[in-house]
Amino acid sequence: MENDIPKIDLPQDWIIGTNITKELLGLYTDFPCRLKAGIFVLCMEGEIEVSFNLIRFQVKPYSFITILPGSIFQIHKIEGNLQIYFMGFSSNFINDSNVVKSAMDVLYVVKETPVVFLKKNAAELMEDYFTLLIKTYELYGSNMGKEMLNHLLSGILLGIGAMYKNKVFNKVSLSKAEQISKKFGQLVTQNYTTQRSVVWYAKKLGITPAHLSTIVKQVTGKTCIEIISLMVIMDAKTQLKSTNLSIHDIAYSLNFTNMSFFGKYFKRYVGMGPQEYRNS
Repeated sequence: MENDIPKIDLPQDWIIGTNITKELLGLYTDFPCRLKAGIFVLCMEGEIEVSFNLIRFQVKPYSFITILPGSIFQIHKIEGNLQIYFMGFSSNFINDSNVVKSAMDVLYVVKETPVVFLKKNAAELMEDYFTLLIKTYELYGSNMGKEMLNHLLSGILLGIGAMYKNKVFNKVSLSKAEQISKKFGQLVTQNYTTQRSVVWYAKKLGITPAHLSTIVKQVTGKTCIEIISLMVIMDAKTQLKSTNLSIHDIAYSLNFTNMSFFGKYFKRYVGMGPQEYRNS
């Protein structure tokens, strides 16, 4: 059933604008869609009832919405005149970007609370930020360098993480499962270059590997191995594209016993070998 859900992505690395209309959103009222892209939305006017991952939310004026890649969404009701700012990054750009540590923190904050309400002055400040980025987009379009876009996305994720933490976590305590999952994510970011065993992380957290795997999957939608490998691959991609280190040295820095094992591991997740990726 899930495989039959239409998937939506962006045709270019990033896009930003205000041209979200009732007619456009109305296209998504009859069936759910899965977003492959990452989308950030600021609603200044109008109201929308929407589902994210089968949970309904009310979007009202001064709402900020973070839609993570892989989210399933559906529009149910639209009221009033809409004034919406949006910004999106394609799945290809996100997969190739070096924003994993920022994204990991945001993942735990946003997963259960994609919609956060801002005070009027905070929303207006966010509106100014979107307006500035829209002018930047009009000047450079889709031709902004990937390094500049990397910095842009990293900054946005860090800001969103802080904003959501202040708005959400100061009021709602993390559940036990969320606490364990967050600690796992923190351990991975600190140890992924040397530890890739779920057993090792479970032991550090004082629970069984099966229990850890179940909790992490429930909270993040990803398996422990997927999160660990994501960190390893993103690090490898960054070194391949932004340094002159040999593939042997990169493999060594990530604690692979030999280049052959590193090459097979990289190809399993990326679809091509390290040298081919470096040349692409």
